[in-house]
Amino acid sequence: MIKKIEDIDIHKGALLFAGGIAAAIIAKKALESKTVKDAAVDIMAKAMVCQKEAEETFQNMKEDAEDICQEAEEKNKKSIYVEEKPKK
Repeated sequence: MIKKIEDIDIHKGALLFAGGIAAAIIAKKALESKTVKDAAVDIMAKAMVCQKEAEETFQNMKEDAEDICQEAEEKNKKSIYVEEKPKK
């Protein structure tokens, strides 16, 4: 068993190369299929919509955070300049 693992480890580069070639051939054949191509286009279109929505959401979150920081700074400035009344 250990001998087989060592043999695989020795030929690891060749196995990875062969696996890469096989994956490329399979991918090429799959992408030539109209069904697969149409599915890939649909998936890409949906991913682009998701990306745009995520960017818009992130921008809204950023603007909200900036508003909160601005309000906190204003509140902090007001509390610094307000004089405390002496207690009787």
